[in-house]
This record gives sequence, C-alpha cells and structure tokens, in this order.
Amino acid sequence: MLTKKKKRWDDIPGCSLEASLNVIGGKWKGVFLFHLLDGTMRFNELSRLARGASPRLIVKQLRELEEDGLVHRKVYAVVPPKVEYSLTEEGRNLYNILHALSEWGKLWVDNHPLERSETISNLIDNT
Repeated sequence: MLTKKKKRWDDIPGCSLEASLNVIGGKWKGVFLFHLLDGTMRFNELSRLARGASPRLIVKQLRELEEDGLVHRKVYAVVPPKVEYSLTEEGRNLYNILHALSEWGKLWVDNHPLERSETISNLIDNT
C-alpha cells in the first residue's frame, strides 16, 4: 500500500514567502481560493473558472489545497456523485491577501496593455 509523503516545512529551502507560495501557488489554486471566499462551490462550478484545465489538474490542485488545510471537501453518497468545496478557517484567513492580489492584478493589467490583456481584462471583470 502506498502512503502519502507528509510535507515537512523544514525541508523547504528559502524564506516564509517561498513556503506561502508553495501552498497557494499553482495555476488555479489562487482562483479557486478567491472564489471560495464567496461560499461553497461544486466541482463543475470550479472547473468553469479554470477554462482549459483538465479535470485531472483541477482535482490535483483542489486535493493539494485540501491536504494543506485550506479547503474542505464534502462528498455526498448519492448517484451521480456530489462533491462540494469550501474554505476552512485557515483558508478564510487568506481573505485580505486574495483581495489585495485581485486589486493589484486589476491595476497591473490596466498598466500593461498587451494583446492578451483584453482576454485577461474580461476574466477580471467577471470576478
């Protein structure tokens, strides 16, 4: 039987910022955390936020957030399966950080007009 390797923070080189980014970094983790601030969401709702991401990647990132104690996963024993995700107390502690990052991102996009900024602006306007 395989056992999960427990993360050991003392094995991570660098500063506390590096540890923070190891936990909340990842293409979709910040997006999921930000939207979960509004409340519980189902898998399909979260997957719509991660346009172009494979279900496997979405599950992987949600599981990592769960393992790190930021997200709670509730599975209902029904057919078809129903799974809901919500923030834990520790996850809700990221409220100010996530909102500050969102505001910084809006300013950054406004000050760096590129072809891709139109797409990014549309995504930001929907948050």
